[in-house]
Amino acid sequence: MKTSGIITLLTDFGLSDPYVAMMKGVILTINPDARLVDISHQIRVGAIFQAGSLIHETFSYFPRGTVHVAVVDPGVGSERRCIGLETEGHLFVGPDNGIFWPVIEDHKETRIVHLTTESYFLPHITRTFHGREVFAPVAAHLSMGIDLQMMGPMIEDPIELHVPMPKKEGETYYGQVIRVDNFGNLITNIRRPELEIFLESAQPVTKIGNLTIKKLAHIYADVEEGEPLALINSSDSLEIAVNLGRADRYIGVDSEEIIGTVVKVNRSE
Repeated sequence: MKTSGIITLLTDFGLSDPYVAMMKGVILTINPDARLVDISHQIRVGAIFQAGSLIHETFSYFPRGTVHVAVVDPGVGSERRCIGLETEGHLFVGPDNGIFWPVIEDHKETRIVHLTTESYFLPHITRTFHGREVFAPVAAHLSMGIDLQMMGPMIEDPIELHVPMPKKEGETYYGQVIRVDNFGNLITNIRRPELEIFLESAQPVTKIGNLTIKKLAHIYADVEEGEPLALINSSDSLEIAVNLGRADRYIGVDSEEIIGTVVKVNRSE
């Protein structure tokens, strides 16, 4: 595979500690020409589903040959495997805990390798920082054109991630909030194609917390400043927002409980 020289990083490390910088230092020591792109380091701690959703949503916007490192790894140091993937001309490196399941499920021809060839790791492996000692150096070597198959045996039993799926019960379509973005917008797991089939050309009546929204907007400015709205966002998902405000502070749900909050959609009369 021709590599792009780009390595993306997605973690739950935050930015107040040196962990991300250490990973970057390892990568640049091995491949000084690597171009590093941060997807996010603000994933909720241990939120594997959130990380999996973001990597699945983001990777296709990068050039083929890009290496994507995702480290949300509450099982670090356990028997969970370290894996590498190749699909659609992209490479992925991280823990085998379901973080790549959305990519694997969507691309059935994915090749998956159990990373066992220690010559591609740092010489000293701790029990608590495989991001620095395994995933970063493996990504650096891959970005230089090393074949993934050189790094371990193929596997066919990756850990699956049981993701929440919307469902129809009676005359109501149920989904949930899966992410709150930096603007306070509530991203749901309700996707446009399935929603359109359910609505049958009717307008949706969307209910979440103490909020009811009776139509679907096209842009944020379709409502007055400070007013709530529902729209289909740039990732084709139903989103709850407030024009020039924060929906996460509007719906009457504690901030620690917003992820997983039920969203109900009915057809307008």
